[in-house]
Amino acid sequence: MMGTAICEEKGSGVDKVIQAIELHQLPAPEFRAGFKRFSVVLLAPRSFEAMERNDRIRACYQHCCLRYVLHEKMTNQSLRERFKLPEARADTASQIISATLAAGLIRLDNASVGSRRYARYQPFWG
Repeated sequence: MMGTAICEEKGSGVDKVIQAIELHQLPAPEFRAGFKRFSVVLLAPRSFEAMERNDRIRACYQHCCLRYVLHEKMTNQSLRERFKLPEARADTASQIISATLAAGLIRLDNASVGSRRYARYQPFWG
């Protein structure tokens, strides 16, 4: 029977995909909901510099979601690690976080106080 046993039905498939994407430093996948179907577009490897703004925002949001389901919070450092950016490029990670905040995809964690340098983030729905 064609198409059987494709879904594991535990609801962990997307988490596993995002984790593998981050492990291999690939661009964030695109999720598309259509009429009677749902598809995922996996993108070829691309350097950070070659990523477009929306790719970086989508990757930031997905990184934040993955950290959340792992009971961790996204930070500037964790995002730099996701993109393999050195500490000297912390401002670049901050710009991506700011753009993702402005898009309404993430929010500042309620427990974060003080300097934005040590701020923690979670998905807007968390």
